Amino acid sequence: MIQVKEFIDSDVRLAEKSCNEFLSTLAEDQIVSISYGSIIKSKPDKGEYQRSTILVVYRTQDK
Repeated sequence: MIQVKEFIDSDVRLAEKSCNEFLSTLAEDQIVSISYGSIIKSKPDKGEYQRSTILVVYRTQDK
């Protein structure tokens, strides 16, 4: 079965760390694709912050 897992964080290092920890639980042939996106969002006080998103598409192990 194909599944997706999304990692979202305002700190790219935390998103990467969480994603890498998840990837370490998968066999290489289970990974279908990995996509990365980043946006800058405005705050009401005229400040900005970054949101990073990593999407992993993977196959579950057949049981």
